[in-house]
Amino acid sequence: MKAAAGRVRLGVVGLGRLGKRHAENLAYRVPGAVLVAACSPLEEERAWAREALPEPRLYDDYADLLADPEVDAVWLVTPSSLHAQQIVDALHAGKHVFCEKPLSLDLAECERVLAEAARYPHLQATIGFMRRFDPSYRNAFDMVEAGKIGRPFLVRSQTTDKNDTDGFFVRFAATSGGIFLDCTVHDIDVARWLLGKPRAKRVFAAGAIALHEGLREFGDVDNGVAICEFEGGKLAMFYASRTQAHGNDTHSEVIGTGGALAIGRNPRANRVEIYDATGVRNECTPSFFDRFEEAFLHEARAFVAAVRGGAQGRGQGGATLEDAVEATRIGVAMRESLVRGEAVVV
Repeated sequence: MKAAAGRVRLGVVGLGRLGKRHAENLAYRVPGAVLVAACSPLEEERAWAREALPEPRLYDDYADLLADPEVDAVWLVTPSSLHAQQIVDALHAGKHVFCEKPLSLDLAECERVLAEAARYPHLQATIGFMRRFDPSYRNAFDMVEAGKIGRPFLVRSQTTDKNDTDGFFVRFAATSGGIFLDCTVHDIDVARWLLGKPRAKRVFAAGAIALHEGLREFGDVDNGVAICEFEGGKLAMFYASRTQAHGNDTHSEVIGTGGALAIGRNPRANRVEIYDATGVRNECTPSFFDRFEEAFLHEARAFVAAVRGGAQGRGQGGATLEDAVEATRIGVAMRESLVRGEAVVV
């Protein structure tokens, strides 16, 4: 394949809020990559691509992009319900594929993708759990691996977004899979990663609607908590929220027999501290785009390096499809527990 020797020719599919960020990274900030195509069914998004990107071929239909022989790999930033089939279609077309999380909202679909990917061992298939590429999370993982806190047995992790009075996520609720599959799935992956990939045994989840009553018709909540029991006596505790006043506040803690590590406990936007009549404070990261800007860039570079490296480049430190299946399995169990009001065996 040409990509192994030269630059990886990429096509981005989906040019919404996150798709635009990925497209700009791939076009201008990833060595070894060239953005040759972009796809969106929306004319306003294709118009943005004409202005912001270096003259990619534009498509309004995914099948047409897959038929482009000048595309080596596709980068999917599309609705969650489309992910599984789009990944399979990409593999059938002989394309490497990166897909934003989750792999699917349906476990059977996850397993189908896993089986299909096994038929194409020469192709990269990666799911976007970008926190593994965040420098702070990566540093914490390396310290855990080096035994700096003894044997890790508990992770506490949260994903909490600044309250969106426009209600984007309420409109998105019908297809998001709920707060645990949309938000907590990242924390689930981080917990398994930091704890050595144990298998989940049982989960319990509960939630509340603090502000956004529109979620009720979808069986969703704007604040949720969950506990997951893993094999080997390991535990994880999760909190997800859509209603924070101060900004995006994503942080994790891993506790071991000889110490603990906290990652991002203060969600500071930068190193500036403000001293005024209200006290001493710092500004917070307003969104997950800002908090994980470096992580998104590092994961893109790792994917391109993996494609160029062939079989030797598989993984590149990111989540595998198997990891993505387990994260979905646990997230689905949390959603079920929320609805049933009781613990669910995974």
